[in-house]
Amino acid sequence: MLNNIGLPGLLLIAIVVLVLFGRGKISSLMGEVGKGITAFKRGVSEGGEEDKSSKQIEAKDEVAAPAVHTSTADTDSTKS
Repeated sequence: MLNNIGLPGLLLIAIVVLVLFGRGKISSLMGEVGKGITAFKRGVSEGGEEDKSSKQIEAKDEVAAPAVHTSTADTDSTKS
């Protein structure tokens, strides 16, 4: 049903929306949509930075943690 709207149909819909809501209301709505898109992009980029920093912290923890090895020869010599 919506496959054959075409350009004239879209223009008619745009004119009806403009008449119903007015230029000011549509302008403010588009401004809010723009702010939402900007906030979304900022959140996505900050999320990527958090992932990178958490991976770096995990890598540092693995390198910084010393391995503790005990030898059975050391414990046997103290018992005798």
